[in-house]
Amino acid sequence: MSATAGTAGLESWIRAFAAAISAHAEELTRLDSAIGDADHGANMARGMTAVVAKLDEGPQDGTAPGVLLKQVGMTLVSTVGGASGPLYGTFFLRMATAAGDRTELGVDGFAEAFRAGLGGIVARGKAEAGDKTMFDALAPAADALDAALAAGDELGAALQAASRAADAGRDATTPLLARKGRASYLGERSVGHQDPGATSAALLVAAAADVLA
Repeated sequence: MSATAGTAGLESWIRAFAAAISAHAEELTRLDSAIGDADHGANMARGMTAVVAKLDEGPQDGTAPGVLLKQVGMTLVSTVGGASGPLYGTFFLRMATAAGDRTELGVDGFAEAFRAGLGGIVARGKAEAGDKTMFDALAPAADALDAALAAGDELGAALQAASRAADAGRDATTPLLARKGRASYLGERSVGHQDPGATSAALLVAAAADVLA
């Protein structure tokens, strides 16, 4: 298992996330059509396509992880419509700031950066646990990373635990009453539908576990 993630590993993570979004775009749109604007899949696919195009412009070798993460965040903010662009963009921008000038991220650095990204989402979206948002997948993942760090686990094992936690958080959104975003306008009709943001967030963590473990 990988003990650290350098720029190349993080780039592989981002590319894997883009591939997962492409593969699940119709599912994300279907979920969003039930409780949102039916555009989450299309918006995320457009944004991640732009991110990959930016990565393809030149080699990332020698680029610090923080610089790469900042590029991803800025691209998402500028290309993704709706709420998901600013939220995902802020996540990566805050990760970049937390990564600083480190050349590699171990489980401690990745957990710190991930927690910072989650904090950015909270600051921008004001979401809390149980609101039926991407927070409900990302917060358990951050908690799992922190627990793995405390237990002395390597990055691979930590990310696998985080992915399991994110999946459980995603699934737990189905019976919830939405309290944020477009879905909150539906009231009781939002109950019984899996949240699309939590679904794409779980894909993000799963991609990290697949590539960096």
